Amino acid sequence: MKNITTCILAALMMLSCSKKDEEAPSDSIYNIPTSWEKQDGKNITFSDLKGKVLVTAMIFTSCKTACPRLTAEMRTISQKVGKTDPDQIQYVLISIDPENDTPNVMKRYLDMNRFNETEWTFIRGSEEEVRELANIMAVKYKQISPIEFSHSNIITVYSKKGVLSFQKEGLDSDYEAIVHEIKKQIQL
Repeated sequence: MKNITTCILAALMMLSCSKKDEEAPSDSIYNIPTSWEKQDGKNITFSDLKGKVLVTAMIFTSCKTACPRLTAEMRTISQKVGKTDPDQIQYVLISIDPENDTPNVMKRYLDMNRFNETEWTFIRGSEEEVRELANIMAVKYKQISPIEFSHSNIITVYSKKGVLSFQKEGLDSDYEAIVHEIKKQIQL
């Protein structure tokens, strides 16, 4: 009996390791080679999040109009999804204003919104990296003053393989479809 239990545990460990080590599909966000700075000043790549469902939005912290609503939508979606294993999901805010959204500013933003840093990550890259990612995510933005941007309001869900599985555009209270998709992706 002890040998059977050991064999089953070994097989489960190998299965879980092999899933993380699988090569990502060509259209996976995990293939983006750039390194991003997190709210704690440490660097991260999207491949570091491999195996998690990603829920992303592009914002900037000094925004007084759409971004607070987009952030509130992300919070509501997170609440409707409910408690999940942090190894299953990651909510990622991506700054479109990397010049002003420093790690300290991003950290304060997460703290102000009471986002748990185990489930929530705020990242920034160079202007070129942010622009490239925005193009991949179909998010359009334009700086209209030194501290103001006009931008798309899109929340994107990526599968555990990093493939885009759902996008919600606009600011509204229709959360059912995106919550359903996130829960479905967690189960896969």
